[in-house]
Amino acid sequence: MDLFDAQGADSLARRAPLAERLRPRSLDEVIGQDHLTGPGGSLRTAVEKGRLGAIVLWGPPGTGKTTLARALASEIEGEFVPLSAVTSGVKEVRAALDAARERLKYEGRGTILFVDEVHRFNKAQQDALLPALEEGLVDFVGATTENPSFEVIAPLLSRSRVLRLQPLPEEDLASLLDRGQRALGVEVSPEAQAYLLRLSGGDGRRLLNALEAAAGSGRVEVADVEGAVGEKALRYGREEHYDVVSAFIKSVRGGDPDAALHYLARMIEAGEDPVFIARRLVILASEDIGNADPQGLPLAMAAAQAVQLIGMPEGRIPLAQATTYLASAPKSNASYVGINKALDDVRRGSVPEVPMHLRNAPTSLMKDEGYGADYRYAHDDSEAGGMNDSYLPDELAGRVYYEPKESGAEVGTKERLDSWRREREERER
Repeated sequence: MDLFDAQGADSLARRAPLAERLRPRSLDEVIGQDHLTGPGGSLRTAVEKGRLGAIVLWGPPGTGKTTLARALASEIEGEFVPLSAVTSGVKEVRAALDAARERLKYEGRGTILFVDEVHRFNKAQQDALLPALEEGLVDFVGATTENPSFEVIAPLLSRSRVLRLQPLPEEDLASLLDRGQRALGVEVSPEAQAYLLRLSGGDGRRLLNALEAAAGSGRVEVADVEGAVGEKALRYGREEHYDVVSAFIKSVRGGDPDAALHYLARMIEAGEDPVFIARRLVILASEDIGNADPQGLPLAMAAAQAVQLIGMPEGRIPLAQATTYLASAPKSNASYVGINKALDDVRRGSVPEVPMHLRNAPTSLMKDEGYGADYRYAHDDSEAGGMNDSYLPDELAGRVYYEPKESGAEVGTKERLDSWRREREERER
């Protein structure tokens, strides 16, 4: 490196974000992920053995995936070769592997091949890595914010150890914030510290970026942080999408409108399609509320139509209305259970012929054959009440699919059906 290159590198280092300038150079300097870096941890053990093998670091943004990869390379004194899954293709992967082979042959040095956002590598790119991993040519570290079982091909996954990184707890974030204050030469008020910790959401990089944006000279207050970062945009990956949606549905089903609104807010802030949320509410209105509150489904449908009509951000209001109504409504899954039981019977072959008195008779021949004979029109049979005849095939007589719950409007439905069934049984006896 000549004088101009050295000056350029120095200037670039001074312009680097605070998070980059504070990046640890060894495992001992890493803040957080003690379950991996502490005594007996997977990464500590790998360093002690001098070989990493193949590792996939899986965790939310800002939890130290790239930091750990660089620290590991420094610890085992290998050549750190980063590849971006966004800009690198199969050609770049093969070139890096060829260089690793030459390095090992002529210098006796190993290579740590680091692929950031490895879930963005397509199958061909991932396949290109397999021979090198099979023969142990490189130590491989992949980093991903997405569940690797969704995005990483099975052969690569089977050759790798998947290590889960957790969001940084408050005590680790506080240590990181202290480092940042010292590096910037500022003092952060206790109120601003609490706000920064809360704002970071376990993301160390977000914490340092917010601190750097808010820092001027002297003391950093809450107003400085608010002015620097504005509103925090929450984002989550594919797995957390399923987790939050699941928590949302279960909160509504479980009758907790406060929890349901919390998860609704997380979905909205994460950019979920509001039509998707509305569809889930429509399904839930039938599956979990049903006839316990027959107004639930029309309200959910109205909310879905409103969202499509007015869009966001105003669409959050009908979504919230439907969410709180359904969460607060009496619950019944009787219709859901009933159709599943009926489908199970049908799929197992319980499909006897339709009773003759229930068949349609549009032609004289069919009437002569007895189609529709002895059918009793319910409206003319006023003394019998609603269930004035047997409608199931004889082979399924007495089979009950719909059993209303003693909840909401279904209380009356249950009493009415039980009365009709008793009256029919008395007539048949």
